[in-house]
Amino acid sequence: MFIHIPKPWTLPASDVTSETVFWNRRRFLKSAIAASVGVSTLGLSGCRSSDDSDLDSLAGTRSLKPLSRNPQFTTTELGDRTITPRRLTAEYNNFYEFGGNKSIWKAAQALPTDSWKVEVGGLVKNPQTYDLDDLKRKFPTEERIYRFRCVEAWSMVVPWAGFPMRLLLEDVDPLSRAKFVRFTSYYDSEVVPGPGWRPNSLPWPYTEGLTIEEMANDLAFFATGAYGETLPKQNGAPIRMVMPWKYGFKGAKSIVKIEFVEEQPATYWNSLIPNEYGFVANVNPDKPHPRWSQAQERLVSRGPSFSWETVPTLHYNGYGEFVAHLYG
Repeated sequence: MFIHIPKPWTLPASDVTSETVFWNRRRFLKSAIAASVGVSTLGLSGCRSSDDSDLDSLAGTRSLKPLSRNPQFTTTELGDRTITPRRLTAEYNNFYEFGGNKSIWKAAQALPTDSWKVEVGGLVKNPQTYDLDDLKRKFPTEERIYRFRCVEAWSMVVPWAGFPMRLLLEDVDPLSRAKFVRFTSYYDSEVVPGPGWRPNSLPWPYTEGLTIEEMANDLAFFATGAYGETLPKQNGAPIRMVMPWKYGFKGAKSIVKIEFVEEQPATYWNSLIPNEYGFVANVNPDKPHPRWSQAQERLVSRGPSFSWETVPTLHYNGYGEFVAHLYG
C-alpha cells in the first residue's frame, strides 16, 4: 500500500486563493530599498492598485487551460502560507529595463513580444532558434507552484506554467567543454528606459548564468505563463527563468539568447555590485546581504510595507532536498 507523505514545505491545494478573490482585492503596497551603485542610491517606491480597465495588462493575453499540474509541485510552503493573489504578482515586481520601482507594469507593456525568438548556441551539437510555437510543440507545458524569494527579503508563492530547463538542454546537446550557461534578456535602448540612474554605465543587456548542473536540475524551470494564462509582460513575457532555490534576480526575464560556454559568464548584478550580488546566489538565511539580514522574509500581501507578515527564511528556500547535493 502506497502512503503519500507530504514534503515538509508543502501545503494543501485547498489553500490556493480563488481567482475571484484575486481580482477583487484592493490594496496599497509601498516598499523601499536602497541599491548603491558607486555613489548613487536607488529608492524603490511602492506600487498602486490599478482599476478594472487595466486588468488585460495585468493578466496574460491567452488562457493556457486545460493545464497539466505537475503532481510533484502542486503545493508549496510551510504552515498557512498560500498562493499570492495574482494582482499582487502582476503589480509588484522588479524589471529594471522598465524602471527602478515596483510599479513598472504599465511601462512594461511596451515590450514587443510578437514574432519572439530564442537563439540557443555556443558549445552545443544542435544549435537552435526557437519561436514560441516551437517551444510549445517541443516542450509540453506544465504548472508548478513555487515559492519566490527576492534578495530584498520579500517573498511570494506563484503558480508558474512552462517546462523544465533540462528538456531544452537535452534538445541542443551541449559539448563536454560546456560548463556554464549564459541567459540574455531583451534589450533595445529605444524601447526600454532603464531605472533612471547612471543609464550609460549599466551593463545592459541583462544577463544571468548557471552551471550546467544547475540547469539540468529538475527544479530549474522556464516559465511561459502564470495563473493559468500566458506570462504578463511585466513578469518577463514571453519566457523567463525560474530558479526557486535562488534569489529572484537570478531569474532573467524576456530571454532572447541562451549560450553554453566554458568559463563562468559575467552577469548583470554581479558585474554591477559584486560584493552584494553573488553569481551563485542561493537563498541562505545565515548569509546576510551587506545591508540587511536574510534570516527573515516578508510575505507580499495587502497593507502598508514593513507591516507584512514575516517568516523565517529557509535554506535553499526550502528546496534543499532537490539541490543541496549540487553544492556539497
